[in-house]
Amino acid sequence: MDLPMQLLPKPAICDALQSKAELDSDKQKAVNRGGNACSGTSGRPERPVLWPGFFPRYAGPSVQVTLVAFVSFLCPGMWNALNGLGGGGLVDAKPANNANVALYSTFAVVGFFAGIATNKLGIRATLSLGGFGYTLYSSSLLCYKHTKNSGFLIFAGLQLGLCAGLFWVAQGMVMLSYPTEESKGKYIAWSWMIYNMGAVIGSVIALVQNMHSDDNNIGDVTFYIIISLSLLGTIMSLFLCEAKGVTRSDGSLVSLPQTPTWKSEISGLLETLKQDTYILMFFPMFFASNFFYPYQFNTFNLSTFNIRTRSLNNILYWVAEIGGSYLAGYALDSTRVRRSLRARIAAGTLLILVFVVWTGAYVWQRNEPQKSENGVVKKDFTDSDYPGPMLLYLSFGFLAAVWQTCLYWFLGALTNDNRKLANFAGFYKGVQSAGGAVSFRINTLAVSSVNELVACWILLAASLIIAASTIIRKIHDKVE
Repeated sequence: MDLPMQLLPKPAICDALQSKAELDSDKQKAVNRGGNACSGTSGRPERPVLWPGFFPRYAGPSVQVTLVAFVSFLCPGMWNALNGLGGGGLVDAKPANNANVALYSTFAVVGFFAGIATNKLGIRATLSLGGFGYTLYSSSLLCYKHTKNSGFLIFAGLQLGLCAGLFWVAQGMVMLSYPTEESKGKYIAWSWMIYNMGAVIGSVIALVQNMHSDDNNIGDVTFYIIISLSLLGTIMSLFLCEAKGVTRSDGSLVSLPQTPTWKSEISGLLETLKQDTYILMFFPMFFASNFFYPYQFNTFNLSTFNIRTRSLNNILYWVAEIGGSYLAGYALDSTRVRRSLRARIAAGTLLILVFVVWTGAYVWQRNEPQKSENGVVKKDFTDSDYPGPMLLYLSFGFLAAVWQTCLYWFLGALTNDNRKLANFAGFYKGVQSAGGAVSFRINTLAVSSVNELVACWILLAASLIIAASTIIRKIHDKVE
């Protein structure tokens, strides 16, 4: 007698769902009417017997997207905690900047084709491989702190560019493809919130460990904890189900397109660019989406504040990102306003936020010392003039989250084709990383703080204006 689905171990659930995805046409019709592919029952999907009606199915989108979000929490989330301190937690930003240039340059190339690897390798293997890259990179920063081995640090940046390219495209595919059409904004919001909680926890660890430190870099214990958590995330990714074993709450199956050869996948990638040329109008927004990080983390945070205040700022930054993701995601899924109008309101709101936040940054930056000036006393959170830059840094984090959430939602609102969404995610991360490589290189050069700020400001505003026509013309009330 077959065991009930609720009593099977998690890997068995994945295998069972994958085999049941090949049901005959009669059972498939039952699934499409809302039946359960594993149990053969109809109606609402079954839940674990111990707590009926409470826990969702392990192979359902909610659990799988949440697991991927927690892998993001532990891997890139911890990396964000280090990066957000400025200089990867080191005294000097230049070594980490050089590694980040290598990282983003590699990522820019890999990102375009990472969708191919995800389709060939599967979600589980792709995320596991991608997550390990973050562990190695964090280890290289600790190594550099003691040995000044810049070669290993740059190599770690290169391999993370490869691994992160795979990771983020797979993550984007899960986040955009698994939810039903009417719940994509909420899934994006929760994914981004959980992911950013990783940076918050990592920053809290840094603050606690360095509260009474006179050094300007973080201690070894902080590195050890962050490296261990990143490794845990890599292991956690091995417990994910593959896409073809996931069924949505309405009974429909999630399946990735068949990819018989690499050649066919590359042809599909080029075909997407040829047929959906409108995606090119989003490329400037992709490019701008990480361009501001070096200014915010290095020029603003590292150059201005001591280590404990940088840690506190980092906590506030990522908390603001969580709030921005939540508000944007739920607003974008509101049923009170039709989808096409929501898209236009989102674009207009983004433009207003860009000008409000970066005007405030410009006013503040004009009165601050240049990042190249030496002997400047670092600010502390006990100083009387701290609240101003603290609020500005909160605004940076809020805008960054709203920008990313809206951009993902725009892409998800353009199509429900999983192959196309995988390619869109690859384009997004590839072009985004090209922007990161350029901006980290600029941050290393003798560019004034004001000029660096203005470049970020203009790029954000101009890219949004360029994409506006496509947002208005291509996002309809119903995804085609």
